[in-house]
Amino acid sequence: MLAHLPMLLLAQTAQADPASATAPQDQSQTAQETTEEGRLGTAQQGSGDIVVSARRRNETAQRVPIAISVIGGQALAETGTYNVGRLTQLQPTLQFYSTNPRNSAANIRGLGAPFGLTNDGIEQGVGIYVDQVYYSRIASATFDFTDTERIEVLRGPQGTLYGKNTTAGAINVVTRAPSFSPEARVELTGGNYDFFQGKGSISGPLISDKLALRLSTSVTTRRGTIFNVRQNQFQNSQDNVSLRGQLLLRASDNLDLTLYGDYNRQDPNCCVQYFARVGTTQRPLNRQYAALTAAFGYAVPSTDPFDRVTDIDSPIRAKQELGGVSLLANWNLGGSTLTSISAYRFWDWVPSNDRDFIGLPITTVSANPSQQYQITQEVRLASNGSNTLDYVVGAFYFYQSIDTQGLQVQGPAASRFLINPTAANANNPAVLNNLTARNAIGFTNTSAAVFGKLTWHITDKLAIAPGLRVNYDKKDGSFVSVVTTGTGSTVLNADQRAVLAPQSYQPTFDDWNVSGDITASYQVNPDVLGYATYARSNKSGGVNLSGLLLDAANNPILAAATVKPEKVDHFELGLKTQFLDRRATVNLSAFWTDIYDYQATVTNGQLGVLRGFLANAGQVRTRGIEIDTAFRPTTRLSLYANGAYTDARYVRFTDAPCPPELSGGAIATAANPASPAATPGGFSPANCNISGQRLPGVSEWAFSYGAEYNVPVRIAGANSQFYIGYDGSYRSNFSSNPSRSIFTDVAGYAISNFRIGVKARDKWNAFAWVRNAFDQNYFDLLALQPGNTGLIVGQPGDPRTFGFTVAKSF
Repeated sequence: MLAHLPMLLLAQTAQADPASATAPQDQSQTAQETTEEGRLGTAQQGSGDIVVSARRRNETAQRVPIAISVIGGQALAETGTYNVGRLTQLQPTLQFYSTNPRNSAANIRGLGAPFGLTNDGIEQGVGIYVDQVYYSRIASATFDFTDTERIEVLRGPQGTLYGKNTTAGAINVVTRAPSFSPEARVELTGGNYDFFQGKGSISGPLISDKLALRLSTSVTTRRGTIFNVRQNQFQNSQDNVSLRGQLLLRASDNLDLTLYGDYNRQDPNCCVQYFARVGTTQRPLNRQYAALTAAFGYAVPSTDPFDRVTDIDSPIRAKQELGGVSLLANWNLGGSTLTSISAYRFWDWVPSNDRDFIGLPITTVSANPSQQYQITQEVRLASNGSNTLDYVVGAFYFYQSIDTQGLQVQGPAASRFLINPTAANANNPAVLNNLTARNAIGFTNTSAAVFGKLTWHITDKLAIAPGLRVNYDKKDGSFVSVVTTGTGSTVLNADQRAVLAPQSYQPTFDDWNVSGDITASYQVNPDVLGYATYARSNKSGGVNLSGLLLDAANNPILAAATVKPEKVDHFELGLKTQFLDRRATVNLSAFWTDIYDYQATVTNGQLGVLRGFLANAGQVRTRGIEIDTAFRPTTRLSLYANGAYTDARYVRFTDAPCPPELSGGAIATAANPASPAATPGGFSPANCNISGQRLPGVSEWAFSYGAEYNVPVRIAGANSQFYIGYDGSYRSNFSSNPSRSIFTDVAGYAISNFRIGVKARDKWNAFAWVRNAFDQNYFDLLALQPGNTGLIVGQPGDPRTFGFTVAKSF
């Protein structure tokens, strides 16, 4: 599966016998022997090897027949990559989109999670693991990396090695382990927009060589980049605190126990989307954005979104607390190692949003506070290396409970905005003012699996690696929405019911599935590896927990309460090479993935409905070619360039909701056929065939590239380096709506980052940096205002930022 991105790294310089590099070791030992060799690292461009645990054993990355990218802790620090969102600038085939922590999606090669607002009833296809613990909430991907040793990004299905839902890939975060030698690290950063980030860790023995402790913390604050002229405050700020502790016990020569605990709190004044542009829908002109706002004499403070001002009138909040405890046990049995990971995690979410996106009181409250906890248990047995057979076998159990209390309240402007202006109630604010939906949403998710991977070394060069996974999933949900009028009555008229309709349903899903893969690899010589992979994998089915689409009588369509599992056929060819005495790395891969019954989040065009719903597209295909290169022509100069072409499309989706330019009019009939796109007052098709269209959120072309040049200097008698570095990235345009719209394509953009500084290896580092140096205006994503008014709202990417970082190791 794809070549590993030579961007970096961390790593261990395990140079000698390749066989020794593949022998499993306990995590603490690996961490202690790891050394970081600068941004691009001699481990990749020199004679060393990057050691990874992607296949649940320690191996050199260039000899692993998996598409894997590795980014080390020093690279994360120097590039300002302190969360998954920033990781996308280093990883061309990784996409991450977030309107707030809950509504986030991590995709690899265009696959993983449906693009759009989060629905608790389905799961991500990109598994996120931190110190071998599966994180079920994608919101956890917004946390700051704390005391991170490395990040491994695996592309393609990984279900025969990882515990749950990795049909698109996995993000494996490995933190620094406790050390039996006293050590401490501190890193301080300041920048414009009042940016401050402080990171620190301390580690050392508590009892000789038996017990060691590591404590780590991270604090990030930044003033918002968007100014709200109505609320007189900056919004889209950052306010994050992370605490982490680890206790390592070497119970015996062959048994290690590591106890982990972490707590993370984020409480930013975030996250606002606001006016980006206006498109034309098929609603009558008097029901489109221009006429509706004119009726109130309203205008947004600026029609240029990059003025970065808004006047939204609802308070904004995106507070979350998450954390947990886990126990990792590694027991070396001689020929194999038995591993157990027991974990408990929690996630509490307290949001506040303005989901009409403007300064009119249309929807005054939109919030879905949620509490979730999960319990996981994984047991694995992995061989410690042999001449003929290596294996990993395991069992995985997962239980999750979610309790959500949804609240949506309409304001005095809702009647004019949401009711046909020709109707009598349109001019009566009291009809919809304080119309309130209180949603009680419950969900439990149980999953169990057994899995295994065998590597048969037929010869010293040829290996065959089949894998198998048997999985069971059961999901039970409950959605109860009680709607009351402004007077507290539950008796609704037709106009009220068309905006917020009461619903009550209890979806359920359970299913068994079997996944498998097989990889053939051939080690042409010590520096050239070729491989081919086929995988058949499954992503669990799901239940709709955001309310159902309504029928003509405004009753929920119960048939839409569940969605089918995804079935994935995946093919990949890869080539990993190093040459010029390993100063150059060139890795190539080509992939073709077909997904049947693809789980899509589709836009709900009904009046007051703010969230999308789930549906199965018949078939989706993603295919592409990727190249990752790194070159160190001299000890002073390091270069890298990585690129990806990704063609991700709906092959068959014949009954999708239509984009805004084909929505909002009366439903077309044989007598009144569908009108051309963007015809006010026209006739709209009941649904649209979007087969052949690109998947949302995926750029056809994506690149990352950069260089670093250093000059040896002596400072205070120590050998040091003066260095200057550049990192750039480019993404071509992508669709920002599940059904592609002429109004919601995000234009392609390029970002350039620079840094200059002085460092002494393993001692200290001080550097100035500027990110988005040319102040490129770009959107992270675009979205629609509910009801097909034609308003397109956006979330601009960060403007130019600059600052200074100093780091010291003791």
